[in-house]
Formats: sequence, structure tokens, C-alpha cells
Amino acid sequence: MALLTFPHFSSHFPLLSSHFPSLSFSFPNTRSFSSTRRYCSMKATGTAILWFKHDLRTDDHPALLAASAFPSLVPIYVFDHRILSRFSDETLELVLLAVEDLRKSLKDRGSDLVIRFGNAENVIQQLATEVKATCVFAEQEVEYELRFIIDVVKQRLKSVSVPQGSPRIELWRTPFYDIKDLENLPASYDEFKKLRLSVTTPLQLSVSKLPGAEIELDWGVLPSYDDIKGFLTSNQQKSGEKWSLMKETSAETILRRKVLKSGNNIERSSRFGLTQSRERNGSVFVTQKGNIVGGSTNNVLNALAAYLRYLEGTARDDWQEVHEKVRASESRNGASFIGLFGPALSLGIISRRKVHYEAIKYEKERNAGFLSPFGYSAATIAAAVDAVCSMEWYWLLALKNQKNNHGIHSTRIWKWKGFLIQYSVAGEDGPAILLVHGFGAFWEHYRDNIHGLAESGNRVWAITILGFGKSEKPNVVYTELLWAELLRDFIVDIVGEPVHLVGNSIGGYLVAIVARVWSDLIKSIVLINSAGNVIPRYSFIPLSTIQDRQTSGASWLGSRILVFYLRLRTQELLKKCYPTRVERADDFLIII
Repeated sequence: MALLTFPHFSSHFPLLSSHFPSLSFSFPNTRSFSSTRRYCSMKATGTAILWFKHDLRTDDHPALLAASAFPSLVPIYVFDHRILSRFSDETLELVLLAVEDLRKSLKDRGSDLVIRFGNAENVIQQLATEVKATCVFAEQEVEYELRFIIDVVKQRLKSVSVPQGSPRIELWRTPFYDIKDLENLPASYDEFKKLRLSVTTPLQLSVSKLPGAEIELDWGVLPSYDDIKGFLTSNQQKSGEKWSLMKETSAETILRRKVLKSGNNIERSSRFGLTQSRERNGSVFVTQKGNIVGGSTNNVLNALAAYLRYLEGTARDDWQEVHEKVRASESRNGASFIGLFGPALSLGIISRRKVHYEAIKYEKERNAGFLSPFGYSAATIAAAVDAVCSMEWYWLLALKNQKNNHGIHSTRIWKWKGFLIQYSVAGEDGPAILLVHGFGAFWEHYRDNIHGLAESGNRVWAITILGFGKSEKPNVVYTELLWAELLRDFIVDIVGEPVHLVGNSIGGYLVAIVARVWSDLIKSIVLINSAGNVIPRYSFIPLSTIQDRQTSGASWLGSRILVFYLRLRTQELLKKCYPTRVERADDFLIII
């Protein structure tokens, strides 16, 4: 499978003619990350299919620009239950609005968007046969389940015959940095930041008209919210509907109900009867809850402009609404950015480097064209830049791990609420076991236990929870209930059946919460040196509120000093944790 990359690539469409000399490619099974070569080893002939997944935009879209040079272009979005089932109800609303805007944007340029329901591999194979496709463009993924789906699509395309041979699948990405070799990627984000790599420039689709399809097609009808929910329900397994309802109810709601004895007042979606998610007049907060930015790319860009200019104040109603949301969601310094824009970034309504570009452009406007070496002039600029740079780092790290995933322990990626979570799995048959690490640890702490358990006739999963190890560390408020909900969703989405849940240290505290709140997911729990609050009868509600997790400037400074101290003494401290086997505090344990 070839991979497209577009480092420092001019946005002018004429450069894409002929053999695309500005494009560079790399292959997942090689060390080189961007070895230059000509496009696809073939000319842009026949029909290209552009498969949209988490790239729901026409702005800064390298594959759309490349596919534009084919004589015929057929864009498609597949409503695949395996992908949609991971989304919250609010995210499903965003998907529908983004797909609607994507279709409109393509139509404005003379194209359209095929809309289909079903398994992506079946839909893509059918469409490729119908239009006699020569090439299928798909964004590269790091999440295990999506990588598996893409591999199946690739195999199915081999059975499609066109005059030029079987269609090729071309994996592409929107490069944030011009990185030549992932093998040299530093082992930590702090070390990576020291490289001070420049960020590539976003692309503009400068053509007014895209090539159309060469044959008449049934383009499909944009579904309603009810259609999507009905489709997901029809594809659920026996326990699927019940488990899906578990995901719709927050841990805090369940615990509050138990304490306050408020009967069946469960927090559930009130939108099932909604025929279509609505975009409120003039608002950038387009979902029914109105907590996150969404809609069209232009809508998100407008919200971003308002966010970056928070300190300036405004007379515009839509910008005032953004500023109010910033104040409400700034639970810690900079956390409002991920809270408001995270879902739009995860769905690709806007690209990470577009956010970076807009933030830096505004910073230069504030400083007469200069960038200070001492930091950014506004907290919102710093929050936006830090967030997208961090997201890109963890994406690259996940991609590197997938390329080098040949050791005794396989590493996989699961995307939870837009964040990349690392886990490992072993065993083919038997009861399901989920291992949860302790504070300051990661799944590799069980590296000597996983295969022993698997060889004893079990299927074993070990997870690195959000904020630890090589799982993503977003700027969010971390609580015990957040981590408990992550474990709940992992059991539902990845394991798919009740588990024997094992927790060490604070991991024991978290698995105890999961067992108490969602007992149907648990066969048994094992607590190893369990630590953490046991949630007294009335204490869990204030513990889980955002206000109690806010920190002062003095606390922030103190935490930074503590982290610096701990980094200097990591090995010494770890050896004290393994007094009888100090060799366990090896470089592997410390580097992670």
C-alpha cells in the first residue's frame, strides 16, 4: 500500500498535472518515511475514488487535490456501523452536519458525494466495480480497527478488474512536519519539541471545478439522525443495545442517582426522535447540547478566529457566544480549546496544521509580523498551538509503533473521544482479562504477565489509560470517573464481552469504580496493592466536579517543580519500588 505525503507542497493546482512531481511517498514496510518517487508509478488515468472517513473537508485536503487531476472523480462517505458505533450522540450530529457541508462544497465545484450504508469493504468494492476505478484514495490511519478495515478493502480491490489492472489504494496524510524518517523520532515529546521543526503550509483547492463521474450514479440521500440511530441499532449484537445505553449514561449521573435516590432519572439521549440535527441561526455550536464547535469548515474557522481573539472582546453575537463558552470550559489553563474544538479536529472538519497556521498568523498580526522566542502573546494562541502540536506528536508516535510492531508484544491503538489510546492483546481463546496499570505506569508494566496468562487459556488485554505512557496526554481535567468511563468504553468497543478486571495501585481504584457502576461488564475483579479514595457515600460527587480540579498558579508551578525533581530521580525511585529485583528498573521502564 503506497502512502502519499505532501511536504512543503505548493497549493497551486497546475503543479499537480502530468506525473505530480511535487508529491512524495513512503511505504509502511520500509524505514524511509518520505522517499521521493513519481505518483503511484502510473499516470492519473481512469476514475479515482476518494473515500472520506475522518477528513470531512475540502480545505487543506491533499488527496482531493491529487485526485482532481484524474479524468473522473467519485468521492464517497460510507456510514459504517463499526466506525459510527464509537461516536457519542453529539459527535453523530457533527458527522451528519459535516457530511452535509462536504456534499455541498463538492457540488459547488461540479462534483458530488456518494452516500452509502454498510461495511466499507463491500461498498468500496461495489463502487470500484461500477465506475471501473483505477485508484482509491484513503487517509492513513493509526487506529487498529480502521487499519484492519483498510487492509480488507485493499484485498477486495484485487478482485476488481479494470483495463489498467486492479485498482490501487493510495494512503495519504496531511503532513504537519516534513519528517523524513520516523526511526529517528525522539522517545519523548519534550525531546521532540527541542527539534523546533517548522510546520508545513496548508493547501488550498484553487480549482473552481472538479472532474465529475463518467457514468450516471445513484449518489444516495443524506440520512437523518433517526436514520443513523436506527441503522446502528439494527447492527448491534445481542447485548449491543444494552451496552450502548451504558455508554450514553455518565458515571457521575449513575452515582448521583444512587446517592440521591432519584429513581430512574438517567441521563440519556433526548435526540432519538430528532429528524435532523439543527444548526442554530448564527451559532457555531451546532449540536443540541451546544457544547462543541461544528458544522462546516468555515463555521469552525469562524469559531477559531473568535477563540484566538478572546482577549480583544467583540460586539459580534456569535463571537460573544464563543467567549462565553471559553469561560465556562476553561477548567484549567488552555483546556477550553480541546473541549470546544477537539471533536471537529478528530473528524477532520479542520486540519491540525490549518489551526496552527491561523494561530501563528494571528500571533504575527499582534506583534508586527514577529514571533517572540519567549512564548505567545495570548493564552488562547498558546493553547491552540500546543494542542495541535501534541496531537500530531502522538499520531506520529502511534504510526512509528505500527511500523515497528514486530516484537513479542503487539501494540495497538484505539481512538477514544478523539484521543489515541495504546493497548496490547494476546491469546486466541478463553475468558477475557483486562489489565489496568497503576499511577505513573502503562500497559508494559504487565509485560511479563500477559503471555503467561494467555498461554494459560485466556484472552488478555492490557491498556495504557489516558494521560499515561504513550497514550495521548490532552489538556483536559483528569478524574477517576473519566478514567472509569474510558475502561467502560474499552470493554464495550474493543473486548466486546464481560471481563475479569485486574487493577494495580490506582488502577485497582478505577476497576472498583467500573465494577460498582457497570457490574454487567464485569465477571470478577482482582485488586493488587489497590490505592485511591473508596468513594464514601457522599464524597464522590464533589470529587468528580470540574471546580474541585481547578488549580492555582502556585499549584501549577509546584507541580512543574515536582515533575522536574521526579525526572531527575526516576531510576532511584523505581528501584525502591522493586527492592528485591532492582534490575526491573531498566531503561525500558524509565524511557516510557
